[in-house]
Amino acid sequence: MAHQDQAREEIVEVGRRLYARGLISGNEGNVSVRQGDVLLVTPPGVCKGFLTPEMLVKTDLSGKPIDGQRASTEVLMHTAVYRRRPDAGAVVHAHPPVATGFAVAGIALDQPLIAEAVVTLGRVPVVPYGTPSTAELADNVGTAVCSAQALLMANHGALTVGDSLYRAWERMEALEQVARITLVTRLLGVTNLLPAADVARLVEMRGRAGYPEPVCAPEAGPPGPSRPPPNDSVVLTRSELVRLVTEAVERFRTR
Repeated sequence: MAHQDQAREEIVEVGRRLYARGLISGNEGNVSVRQGDVLLVTPPGVCKGFLTPEMLVKTDLSGKPIDGQRASTEVLMHTAVYRRRPDAGAVVHAHPPVATGFAVAGIALDQPLIAEAVVTLGRVPVVPYGTPSTAELADNVGTAVCSAQALLMANHGALTVGDSLYRAWERMEALEQVARITLVTRLLGVTNLLPAADVARLVEMRGRAGYPEPVCAPEAGPPGPSRPPPNDSVVLTRSELVRLVTEAVERFRTR
């Protein structure tokens, strides 16, 4: 219980920091922490800068509430991350203004401008647009998060992952910082990238510095009823396939 109480306090603190730094406004954003087979998730319709520990919702790994409360409407996006990333202990979703501007413009933050961003963030891709709170967006995020620790979501916002909540929060702040720096270099008309050799050394340092590469699990599909196969899908046994190929070859020979 003490461990869960601590996690609740940390979510409250991170929500306060996100709001104070202007990375979210109003009731935007959501945060989750994984503890074994349980998620602690922020509720909907609440300013994350004014959370209290008892507001947080417990769900299973599919996002289904355990305590009867309603979790964030974006919970599917969080569960998609946890399915694909066994190394993920927390997810932060926010709308940092400058980074979100790059997301709206469809511009990835993937240039090596400063050493700290290369180590903590790596490349930050733009995820194709999906309607918020839908399986479409969750699927897009689940695919992209296998090779990234931070994502820009087209016309939506940003998402960061960490082995701990504070790591995910750190990446969200770092993401907005590198977005601001990128914007300034574009306004100045000069962008001096780090040399490739230096980037390689920084990438090699990640693990030692506490920023290991993403660990991705095979996509097993979302929990619950399986999705029906496409209408044009065909399932054949090995013998049926051999027979069809043989018949096709024979027809070709007789032409």
